[in-house]
Amino acid sequence: MPDAIRQIRPVVTAVLLALMGASLAACSGGDFGRTRADMRSDDMHRWLGAEATGSLGLRPSQFQLTDAERQLRDLAYPMIEPPLSRPAWKSVFGDYKPLPSPWQQKVVFDRTMYGRTLIDEPHRSHSSRYAQLIEDVRNDITRFEPFFASAIRVIDLDRKRDASMARVSELSPREREDAVARMRENSLIIQWVQLCLEQRISSYRWALERLVIQAPDGMAADADRLIGELAAQTANPPVQAQPPYGRAVISKG
Repeated sequence: MPDAIRQIRPVVTAVLLALMGASLAACSGGDFGRTRADMRSDDMHRWLGAEATGSLGLRPSQFQLTDAERQLRDLAYPMIEPPLSRPAWKSVFGDYKPLPSPWQQKVVFDRTMYGRTLIDEPHRSHSSRYAQLIEDVRNDITRFEPFFASAIRVIDLDRKRDASMARVSELSPREREDAVARMRENSLIIQWVQLCLEQRISSYRWALERLVIQAPDGMAADADRLIGELAAQTANPPVQAQPPYGRAVISKG
């Protein structure tokens, strides 16, 4: 009998180690849809500036991000990523990927996508669809003030940067180019968020209209009130970034 026990122990140990490894791997995927810890870094959203300027055929700045610029990009990403854009299984594993800027010619905004995803995904009841819509709109309202507070700070610092360049001794052409490029990046990121908010409002309204005709519910009034609140905030943002080189940012749909 002792020999049999000794033979079983290595097998049991191997199985336990395998299970522990699987558990740790699952944990690295993050929870509640958050990005995995091993994929996070201080400059993980730096690509936003390069994507925005690159889509216009412009060179991004080579300057390091300031704390304010890093915060601006971190707060921008959740407002740029379309709601319900990740399949449920990807959200579990904290899927993260760069997104194309609205100035990419191949990017076409579809205001029906959010609503069709909301309605087509399995739900226990129609009220849960209303609840999801309300939650998504409320999340945008919650994110609005922190983002634009950050945007105000960044634009104010960029004005000071712009004014200071005339007084910097021996400013090289490359330094000037990088400074101008960084100010352009910051402005474009703010415009990107503004455009995405306009598109979200359009998508939310389309989704609510379809929910009302498919499954009327008193929750529709709450959803409509929140969408109206978000629309009012978006129509009067605390700061307006200038269109790049006279190109107006236009939202359709």
